Amino acid sequence: MRNFPKTPDGMVLIAEIGAASGVKGEVRIKLHSDDPAALTAYGALQDAAGRSFTVTKSRPVKTVFVCVLDEVRDRSSAEALTNTPLYISRDKLPAPDPDEFYHIDLAGLDVQLADGSLFGKILAVHDFGAGDILEITPYEGDSMMIPFSLAAVPVVDIAGGFVQLADLPGLLDDDAVEDEPSDTEVD
Repeated sequence: MRNFPKTPDGMVLIAEIGAASGVKGEVRIKLHSDDPAALTAYGALQDAAGRSFTVTKSRPVKTVFVCVLDEVRDRSSAEALTNTPLYISRDKLPAPDPDEFYHIDLAGLDVQLADGSLFGKILAVHDFGAGDILEITPYEGDSMMIPFSLAAVPVVDIAGGFVQLADLPGLLDDDAVEDEPSDTEVD
């Protein structure tokens, strides 16, 4: 996972400027939203220093959008913005549905075991293409990845500041799932 600068207070990471595209100052932007309209729906995007960028044109290209930014006039200016995270103000986002969560709301929550004991904290939420994964830093041991599903995480209490993990065999301990005997005979 790339380490972005600390998210400015009251802001949400929504996109990242990648490389320059072409010679006229266009940039490739990776959107961290499942809604392509998010590039323009919330107004100007900001970097961590507070500079604003207005997307005036965009077109999808594979997994990114090639965009014209009002504030970028040439390739040199576009190249200077490579890997720049872009944010929007949190108050511009709609309230999530009861069974939906913004990743930013999950990061930092306490993680409890099924018996209510504290286990660790959520470090980050990832989506590698097969669904959301919680990266958890336990109070003892190495970080781990847990699927963010109702079966694995049946309780999410944003107001209470915690999630609770299910008591599923193999979820936290690889030794909990015993190897099945092999049907293969050795001569």
